[in-house]
Amino acid sequence: MRKVILCCVLVFCFMASTYAQIRNITGTVTDKSSKPVPGASVYNVETGKSTQTDEKGKFIIQAAAGQTLRFIYMGAQTVSSKVGPTSVVDAQLEVSATNLNDVVVTGYQTERKKDLTGDVAIVDVDELKKQSVANPMKALQGQVAGVYITGNGAPSAPATIRIRGIGTLNNNDPLYIIDGVPTKSGMHELNQADIESMQILKDASSASIYGARAGNGVIVITTKKGKTGKTQLSGNAYSSLSTYVNKLDMLDAQGYGKILWQAYVNKNLDPNSNGLRYQFDWKVDPNTNQPVLNKVLLPEFLNATQTLRTSNTDWFKEISQLGIIQNYDAQVSSGTENGHYLLSLGYFDNKGIVRTTGFNRISARINSDYKLFNGGLTIGQNLSVTKTKEVAADIINSALQALPIIPVHTVDGIGWGGPVDGMNDRQNPVRVLEDNQQNGYDYMRLFGNFFADVKIAKGFVFKSNFGIDYSDYTSRNWQKKYQSGYLVNDVNKVINTQTHNVKTTWTNTLNYSLESGNHRLNAFAGTEHFVENNNTFMASREGFVLEDPDYLYLDAGTGIKDNSGSGAKNVLMSYIGRANYSFMDRYLLSATIRRDGSSRFGANNKYGWFPAFSGAWRISEESFVKNNTSIVDDLKLHAGWGKTGNQEINNNAIYNIYLSNYNITSYDINGNKSGVLPSGFYLSQNANPNLRWEATEMSNVALDFSLWKQKLYGSVGYYLKNTTGILLLPPYIGVLGEGGNTYVNGASMQNRGFELSLGHKSRLTDDLSIDVNGNFDMVRNKVTYLPPAVVNAYGGDGKGQNILGRTIGSFFGYVADGLFRTQAEVDNHAAQPNKGLGRIRYADLNHDGVIDVNDRTWIGNPLPKYTYGFNANISYKNFDFSFLLQGIGDVAVQNDAKSYTDFWSAVESSSNKGARLLNAWSPSNPNSDIPAVALTDDNFEARLSTYFIENGSYLKLRNAQIGYTFNKQLISKLKMQNLRVYIGGDNLAILMKSKSFTGLDPETPGFGYPNPLVVTAGINVRF
Repeated sequence: MRKVILCCVLVFCFMASTYAQIRNITGTVTDKSSKPVPGASVYNVETGKSTQTDEKGKFIIQAAAGQTLRFIYMGAQTVSSKVGPTSVVDAQLEVSATNLNDVVVTGYQTERKKDLTGDVAIVDVDELKKQSVANPMKALQGQVAGVYITGNGAPSAPATIRIRGIGTLNNNDPLYIIDGVPTKSGMHELNQADIESMQILKDASSASIYGARAGNGVIVITTKKGKTGKTQLSGNAYSSLSTYVNKLDMLDAQGYGKILWQAYVNKNLDPNSNGLRYQFDWKVDPNTNQPVLNKVLLPEFLNATQTLRTSNTDWFKEISQLGIIQNYDAQVSSGTENGHYLLSLGYFDNKGIVRTTGFNRISARINSDYKLFNGGLTIGQNLSVTKTKEVAADIINSALQALPIIPVHTVDGIGWGGPVDGMNDRQNPVRVLEDNQQNGYDYMRLFGNFFADVKIAKGFVFKSNFGIDYSDYTSRNWQKKYQSGYLVNDVNKVINTQTHNVKTTWTNTLNYSLESGNHRLNAFAGTEHFVENNNTFMASREGFVLEDPDYLYLDAGTGIKDNSGSGAKNVLMSYIGRANYSFMDRYLLSATIRRDGSSRFGANNKYGWFPAFSGAWRISEESFVKNNTSIVDDLKLHAGWGKTGNQEINNNAIYNIYLSNYNITSYDINGNKSGVLPSGFYLSQNANPNLRWEATEMSNVALDFSLWKQKLYGSVGYYLKNTTGILLLPPYIGVLGEGGNTYVNGASMQNRGFELSLGHKSRLTDDLSIDVNGNFDMVRNKVTYLPPAVVNAYGGDGKGQNILGRTIGSFFGYVADGLFRTQAEVDNHAAQPNKGLGRIRYADLNHDGVIDVNDRTWIGNPLPKYTYGFNANISYKNFDFSFLLQGIGDVAVQNDAKSYTDFWSAVESSSNKGARLLNAWSPSNPNSDIPAVALTDDNFEARLSTYFIENGSYLKLRNAQIGYTFNKQLISKLKMQNLRVYIGGDNLAILMKSKSFTGLDPETPGFGYPNPLVVTAGINVRF
């Protein structure tokens, strides 16, 4: 019994001793200047528990004497410290002012930022996440010099990206690399919350590693991974409201009548003879001999059956709604020294400002990696599954043209209003939206990679990466029966479409790294095999008794059937090699070579070589800098040359193509003149075995700098980019007969540009810090060569004026030299058919006394003279405030809406018009710049002229946000590590635009989906 009691006492003492060892350890993490380092990770090596420092660099963690605490912070060397007998452990980190030791992902490898020799832009992904958009590329607008992005406000946030100009006459989209897997698909399918880092490879010396697909630049994206430490759960949620910033002011029913009357009397016709149901009480003033409108008269009903009551419909209001955006993200992650995992879920839903339109995305991701055999083998995967659904509608133009006197519904409130006899055949926009709301698509995508890294010897690592990109597109499009005025569709139809696309990429590389004294060498060689298979099927049927979603399947139809289908495959086989050398972290060299073989090119040019060279000199490491000044943190001069390619043509471009066509190949061989005749085949396209790659060569030089402990940092550079062998399908004359279509290499283009980035970061007080940065770039583009067969296909008069030496897409037309305001001006001007008072006067450029096609010239450049952006982040105690300004310099845009806002008959005469016409020129309004109302376009004012080409420069407040982060001690009771709430907005204001622009938004001057004002409230939480 005594022994039992003694054993119990010993166990109790041991447990008490052990318990006494585990205690709360506190401390502060600072940098070399004793400033606190917030957000540093503190990791207990023995227990696996971790925490983070607060805004004052302080932390609390449980540990026992003898255990090791590891302090980790991006841009600093990791520091470890043993826990001693005291309960306080402080750490001092050497945080690089310029984060030069940060590791960035470039091409098939990672590099220290300080070792980069190419023009690689490192994107601050936290800035992208401040905007409430489905597509992270849309949020990139104004953030990076040399990257020009345009887009509209559609719910899926489509974006057009041009990196360092327009490089080809074909597809100019960049190549995306997501976790090592290449894609050119829409980025709206990627959950923005999953992005860890983003790099833009702007020059050929950095992008040539991707060879044949890198001619338009490369954007490398890495998704989030689990981090070593205890399990973390984080969530983000926001909700946004969106609406029009402003709307185009259209004529109401009375205003339309006034302009209709004016158009008739200007033509000396009886306005009561119109077929639009308008009647007018008017007279001619005997004193002025000018017509005077007393009253616009409208009938109660538009049709004899009295089902359409005359209305005053605001069609923009009828198609609009308050847009609602919802976004929810959740992530759970953890890791040890032997493995990590991250799981994420995301939900995004945007109900657009146009009724029935919307975009919905559900996403799930699992990223993990595991080390086996004492770290000798690492395996893992990065996989995402997304399901998207979108309902789109191109309805703005229809709403602009619909007549205001037409009601939305018939008098019973059930049927659809529509045009009656004498009116045009424009559809009821509301009916179109309602009948189209189920005609969206469903898109399922599996995207990711499986990888294995094997350490086979000292310095040697073999890497194998298998990427998959599988997508399944389905849609069931209904064309319903309807009656809308005299517009009737009495046959309904269902169209089913399915597309399956499978892309696989298998990459194998052998990597070698060596560090010896002042020498660093990283090299790799490998192969890559890319295969894409695409299959599309369509089937349709007419005649359905019921228009019910459970009934509208092909088998239920009774009418005409139709079907079609296609398939395609292309293969790319590549051999890759690269070497990076650094001496004393001062002299850097890099060389790349890639050989691509593509199934899209002819047998004589199946393979292409894509080499690159670059070098850098870190001047700041030289003794004459280090020993003579302390203001320079880093100063690096780098230059490069490289060659990239483009293979974006049809998969069948190299083949002879024979097609069946009953109309031109069938022959009534039996002379029956009846029955079904067999179709023959004709040669549609001739093969070109010499077809080869488009090739882009780029040279560039830049200076990167950081001064005064990063108080001023940035980069300045210049580049020259030449593209040759651009792929074309030139037109041919009919006498060539069959097979005139032949793809050729023919065009050449040049881009040259200047880029500047500047930033400032400082902590003004313990509570106040600022981080501001701006960017500015200029690019000049010109077409340098076109084959004679197509030289006039891109603008010009065919008599010597052509696109050569000019920016691709430049506008060619007439110079509008104001309006004729006096009869003397009309009489003294050149011969211009149907010229007259209030009409546009066109310049006689060749001074031959006649206005004709020979007076056309180049009237606008569609490429901005410069683009710029400015981003500011200000933190004060627990508050943070940020804003983003984005703008472009002088640029020519075509204001298509002007055809309807300024003219009665430039396009056609019986649709609605803009309210600007109320201020049109007339004898009583002789100072107006808007042409007189004309019933017919006798002066041919619909011609492309400087009247429609306007300056689309602007400066926008693209985003602003204010947030508050709760004190950690307060939220620790709720087991939270971080809690932040915020409010913000997108497209908040157009701060400046050209006075010559007469539209609403120079970014979307036509009839595209408008960019809405978005107001957001959200929360970020981490456990």
